[in-house]
Amino acid sequence: MADEVVGIVGAGIIGLAIGREITRRRPGTRIVVLEKEDRVAVHQTGHNSGVVHAGIYYKPGSLKAELCTRGRAMLREYCAERGIPYDECGKLVVAVDEDDAARLGDLEARAAENSVPGMRRLDAAGIREIEPHAAGRAALHSPHTAITDFTRVAEAFADDIAAAGGEVRFGFPVTGVRTSGTGVEVVSGEQRVRVGHLVVCAGIHGDVVSGLAGDDPGPRIVPFRGEYMTIVPAKAHLVRGLIYPVPDPRYPFLGVHFTRRVSGDVEVGPNAVLALAREGYRRSDVSLRDLRDIAGWAGSWRMARRHWRTGVREVHGSLSKRAYMKAARRYVPEVGPGDVVRAGAGVRAQALDRDGGLVDDFRIHRLGAVTAVRNAPSPAATSSMAIAEYIADVLEGKK
Repeated sequence: MADEVVGIVGAGIIGLAIGREITRRRPGTRIVVLEKEDRVAVHQTGHNSGVVHAGIYYKPGSLKAELCTRGRAMLREYCAERGIPYDECGKLVVAVDEDDAARLGDLEARAAENSVPGMRRLDAAGIREIEPHAAGRAALHSPHTAITDFTRVAEAFADDIAAAGGEVRFGFPVTGVRTSGTGVEVVSGEQRVRVGHLVVCAGIHGDVVSGLAGDDPGPRIVPFRGEYMTIVPAKAHLVRGLIYPVPDPRYPFLGVHFTRRVSGDVEVGPNAVLALAREGYRRSDVSLRDLRDIAGWAGSWRMARRHWRTGVREVHGSLSKRAYMKAARRYVPEVGPGDVVRAGAGVRAQALDRDGGLVDDFRIHRLGAVTAVRNAPSPAATSSMAIAEYIADVLEGKK
């Protein structure tokens, strides 16, 4: 790969981590990152909650479990080297009723298989020692779950690429991908870039861009908007670190939780509402083309039939601050609707199979000279440097 040009579509944390890893591993390879926006980390990376996951939730043996564990250690070291905030504030996964408590045991066993460091089970008194204002009958405490600023991490990766002779080319929305025996031509209107290999890390547009290269239509990306509340400063002290519910195993979402940010703010959220546009950060954002993509995918209707009741509840919570906070108050009762203000939102690129199944694990497709990252939800930011190693191995024929 040395002395070649490798193109990467998408200047989010995954694409930039891959570019950095290739330059580190193969000096002389020139990286060209193609980004439709005017800066890095505009979409999922820039709307990330900042949590560095320890690997509690992921199926043992999955790519998520493997790469989260490796990625967390790499990210911690990188943040220390670059002076980027990294705070091991810890996480509680709290059971508030019998059903939660029953699932907590399964989660504890999974965390043990994934070698989550320092994990321990707490009773109600133990919960209060860690989070004095939290409520629950039992919890798992992960002391090495951390928070950081993933936008700053992505910017540092971009700096590393530039220092190695590469570039991030902004204002380059990809409209065509043409492969031949001599490489790949990437098209944006009248612009053309020719590369030896292309890695597609287009996030919310990943299925569309990979489709331009001839990839399968599935899994289709379905956008889910995650809306946040911020606790008012007078009540922010009530949450020391991270407080999560026991997740519903039917969904890849983790449920509304309390998250301390490196800025000192404390957020509540996110929920998970079907967005009406791939970049639907506001309720008013609607794209007819994106709606056609969703409605035209058989998996969307199968998902809707299975989960419409949950969808109705999520929409209700989106419209009503009281309804939104009803679930959150089970974990921190002293924080109510009057103690939060509406904050930002992000859009999760959720991959959906034709059968209506929500894709949970990372999914990567290889199409000759094109490698497509088709599903990289949380903990992708945590895992970014390990995902980069994995993709570099794929390009070298080691995977």
